[in-house]
Amino acid sequence: MPANLDTDLLRAFVAVADALSFTRAGERLGRTQAAVSQQVRRLEDTVAKRVFERDTHGVRLTRDGEVLLAYARRMLTLNDEVMALMRRTTTVASVRIGTPDDYATMLLPEVLARFNAAYPDVMVEVVCDNSPDLVVEIDKGRYDLALVTRRSDDRAGELVRREPVSWVAPPHDPAIRPVELCDPLPLALFPKGCVVRDLAVAALERTGRDWRVAFTSKSVVAVHGAILGGLGVTAMEDCTIPPSLRRLGEADGFPALPDIDIALHRAPGQLPKPVRLLADAIHDLVGETAR
Repeated sequence: MPANLDTDLLRAFVAVADALSFTRAGERLGRTQAAVSQQVRRLEDTVAKRVFERDTHGVRLTRDGEVLLAYARRMLTLNDEVMALMRRTTTVASVRIGTPDDYATMLLPEVLARFNAAYPDVMVEVVCDNSPDLVVEIDKGRYDLALVTRRSDDRAGELVRREPVSWVAPPHDPAIRPVELCDPLPLALFPKGCVVRDLAVAALERTGRDWRVAFTSKSVVAVHGAILGGLGVTAMEDCTIPPSLRRLGEADGFPALPDIDIALHRAPGQLPKPVRLLADAIHDLVGETAR
């Protein structure tokens, strides 16, 4: 029989990963430091991997921990959505939000968890797609809200926050030639239509750097895994870069990338109160003041 992952253990793991401290994670969860530490040990026993390195300088994720973290966030989001759906009343207000996969994985879980705690009778449906496609569809009324990437010179939608974009590569391994030295440069990218992909490719072409697509996926978890596996380098918004990936800059021969905007679009017309409440929560928790 395959082992099952306990969501309570995953919540403790995510709390420690976010706080980089067992004590602060315990305060957030309402548990003692010892209880949180025991939960993490039980999780490590379940997956048969170390997920944290602990030393006198603090706590940091192992490479296996980085991989697990992305899945843990998605599993907890799905768990919370299912529980909210099952506990709904007969008449349920609903909000449909579109967003790229990386924002759904890295930015929205805390928003949705707090929103569900405050408004348990509101069902939220999240659909993932490229930002340009979502903007087109929200104008047709397919979504109530769309949290998307836009270029910094674009004024469509409501600015939530401005975000730097960085080149990232696998962790340094002295036994392996760095992938960023390959010619042509292998890239792990989101599909065509991704704003950051277009910015990265344009920057490489301006510098005359040869490149090739080595991997493509709509899933940020898959792209993270491809980079960790050494398949190539990529460009990502800073808020979606896990700590285990190595950032590259001009000193490494990579061109600077422009900032992007994270913007919120609303469907045309008068929106129901639950939609307005979720929009406010996104501005509060994802916006500049929440950074």
